[in-house]
Amino acid sequence: MSTLVCVILTSLIATTLSSGATRETVEFLIGSGGRGLKNGCSSENHGKYRATQCSKLRVTRAPPPAPPVKKTELVVFSDQRLASVYPIIQKFKSLITSDPLGITKTWVGSDICSYKGFFCDSPPDNKSATAVASVDFNGFHLAAPTLDGFLDQLPDVALFHANSNSFSGTISPNIARLPYLYELDISNNLFSGSFPAAVLGMNGLTFLDIRFNLFTGAVPPQIFTQNLDVLFINNNNFMTTLPDNLGNTHIRYLTLANNKFTGPIPSDIFKVFSSLSEVLLLNNQITGCLPYEVGLLKEATVFDAGNNRLTGPLPFALSCLEKVEQLNFAGNQLFGMVPEVACELVKLTNFSLSDNYFTTLGPTCRFLIEKGVLDITNNCIPDLPFQKSVEECSDFIAHPRSCPQMWSYTFIPCMSSSSSGSTNPGMAPSS
Repeated sequence: MSTLVCVILTSLIATTLSSGATRETVEFLIGSGGRGLKNGCSSENHGKYRATQCSKLRVTRAPPPAPPVKKTELVVFSDQRLASVYPIIQKFKSLITSDPLGITKTWVGSDICSYKGFFCDSPPDNKSATAVASVDFNGFHLAAPTLDGFLDQLPDVALFHANSNSFSGTISPNIARLPYLYELDISNNLFSGSFPAAVLGMNGLTFLDIRFNLFTGAVPPQIFTQNLDVLFINNNNFMTTLPDNLGNTHIRYLTLANNKFTGPIPSDIFKVFSSLSEVLLLNNQITGCLPYEVGLLKEATVFDAGNNRLTGPLPFALSCLEKVEQLNFAGNQLFGMVPEVACELVKLTNFSLSDNYFTTLGPTCRFLIEKGVLDITNNCIPDLPFQKSVEECSDFIAHPRSCPQMWSYTFIPCMSSSSSGSTNPGMAPSS
């Protein structure tokens, strides 16, 4: 048996030497008694080899294959104008903090014209080009801290509508550089600061809607003489007097409600609102007396001046509002007699005079109470229920208030052409 072992060892050594093994390797093989690499490298008797020879003989694992090189997708745009606004849109996308409808998931790739909310067309200066012509985010409920760097960097945009989102910050003055912008609607958001003065002098702008925001301060008078068709500025915190030039406006649709406008209603109000079906002045701090010229608002179906600080009597001229369905003067300091001619308006369905200081009411108006049309609660009419206390009414009467041209409160302009001989039915006879 020993002879057989020697033969095997001799053969093994010869094979090892012929394959280029070192002398140390041969010694290791002999010392291991032929028990193989597993026992030899793990044996405590061969500790001196573990750090050197075993490391040489251990099979080295091949490194893991390198991950495939990710190919950079080449974004190709159909027009250079689209390529120029792509990074602007992507930067704005990164600013959006809330997107409950997943709108921005569509803002991927080079086909900007298919992004939800973006619409393309040929710009006026190049009919063969394609550009972002309008943006409509209405009702998307997006939130972002600002529109700066986005709206003002869309050089070909003509319409920008962003109603009912949660955009905030102020409006960049750079929007004045947008040559084609003619409709701007940022209503029902969280914008703040002063009136966006950048729109002043934008001669192409015809539609401006900034209602239901947090704007404060004065409204520049020149905005009322700008070539606008629509100006909605209601439901902000504007604190300014109604401008003297309000009668010179070209605006066809104007809302001023729910701000803090002060001062009297100008007598040339009919020039401003003559074509409006709804005249909304409610919830301001408007003072003074109602001019008879309110009777010249012949297209009005709604006249609402509730919750102001108006005083004086109601003008008989209200009887000229033949189309009116709703009259609201509640929450003021009006007094005297409620004109019977106003209660005779045929289409009148809601007439609110509550919370004033009226003292006299005729039979026609009392009939409107029975019909549920007239609300005269919280006044000073002695024989009606739900009136102010005697003390409060007495205190008000003890501090009389007067209006200029008191004679005009019985003047009815729609009848004046026959009664006064005036060629202008809107002119009261001189006193």
